[in-house]
Amino acid sequence: MIDIYGGGHRFCDGISRRSFLRIGGLTMGAFGTLSLTDLMRAEAATGKRSGHKAVINIFLAGGPPHQDMWDLKMDAPSDIRGEFKPINTKVDGIQIGEVFPKIAGLADKCAFIRSVVGSVGDHDGYQCMSGWSRRALPSQGGYPAMGPVAAKVLGQVDRAVPVSVGLAPPAQASTWSENGSAGYLGAGYAPFRPFSAGAGNGNGLDVIKLTGISLERLQNRRRMLNSLDSCRRDLDNSVNVQDRDATTAAAFDLLTSSKLADALDLSKEDPKVRERYGNGQPFKFTYDGVPTNNEHLLMARRLVEAGCRVVSLSFGRWDSHGDNFNLVRDHGGKLDQCVSALIEDLEVRGMLQDTSVVVWGEFGRTPKINPQAGRDHWPQVSCALLAGGGMKTGQVIGATNNLGEYATERPVHFQEVVATLYHNLGIEVETTLIEDRSGRPTRALEQTKPIEELVG
Repeated sequence: MIDIYGGGHRFCDGISRRSFLRIGGLTMGAFGTLSLTDLMRAEAATGKRSGHKAVINIFLAGGPPHQDMWDLKMDAPSDIRGEFKPINTKVDGIQIGEVFPKIAGLADKCAFIRSVVGSVGDHDGYQCMSGWSRRALPSQGGYPAMGPVAAKVLGQVDRAVPVSVGLAPPAQASTWSENGSAGYLGAGYAPFRPFSAGAGNGNGLDVIKLTGISLERLQNRRRMLNSLDSCRRDLDNSVNVQDRDATTAAAFDLLTSSKLADALDLSKEDPKVRERYGNGQPFKFTYDGVPTNNEHLLMARRLVEAGCRVVSLSFGRWDSHGDNFNLVRDHGGKLDQCVSALIEDLEVRGMLQDTSVVVWGEFGRTPKINPQAGRDHWPQVSCALLAGGGMKTGQVIGATNNLGEYATERPVHFQEVVATLYHNLGIEVETTLIEDRSGRPTRALEQTKPIEELVG
């Protein structure tokens, strides 16, 4: 929640350090997950037809089984083939798993990548958010995720809506709740996280509220800035905040605008649209992970419509070491409903051409089914679904061998997928240089070429 309240050591204007810097679960700067600079890097809500390029990154935490989704192996032995049958799609010659009938009907708007390689093998969504292992460049905080890079390179359109939003709620194990960090760009570029610790999994309205201070006082930004300026030394001694004046102003722009709160408020959405997405309940196979919250995809569309460039979310817990097929029936059926609704919704609103959708996980799963009717970790190859963004859809890219063990045609590296998403945002990573913490110009990715089959 964003609330400003009393208590703790007090600044010279009577506002406590903790009161000002800690805004509920959305903590600022060194105290937690949201710094003031986040709020400066913000964009505008510009109506139903936003016109800006955007990415919705749907992370299937835990590693979805490629051979039960987009790459079924019907000629393999039964202990590899599994329980699912293929179904035809709208595109002749393309078949996918039977639990995805709605996506099958939209196959002309999708690209199915069956040969994603380069996984570092970690239970960690960071590679899906950035293209890099979390362990890369540790001395400088790692490489930044897509949202922070977009904030740095593309900049703000309107202060009231963040450039980048991470909707993944906290989970018992942080492995399943990845929103992507700012890496060497610094915490000021980190994604805005409405469902940070303590905010729960609600509709987002409870995370933006004011307590103990009037809206009129907040609207007097100049007075607040003057107070902060007079206490600059106190701030320097307590927390490392860059670009204090501008970011403080941006913080109050967020607090006094309804744009972000409106985007997160699904009660403002047409009930028929909400019904099409579904809510993903009852939540099953969650364990220590995040639920299959279909409404987060609708929230992502609303955030893009309001002005966000990059929205990331985690959907379910796909670590199916046991009971793989019932898990896929549950998670897959819900994913089929909300992803198909998202694609149709974006198209109806004239946003699909400008909005790229990617659905993927950190690795694939073993061809051989284990004694617990599960599939184990398989970093050798995985899969992805992409849609929108002006890409050449209605195709399959890559192939694996008859057992689904490794890529036999057109291996696609994680970084190629991320480079494609950057390209769709208008960021050409081959020529765009970003300064790291040492001031050295660097590229966001090592493999800078987008997938030619999609954008060439």
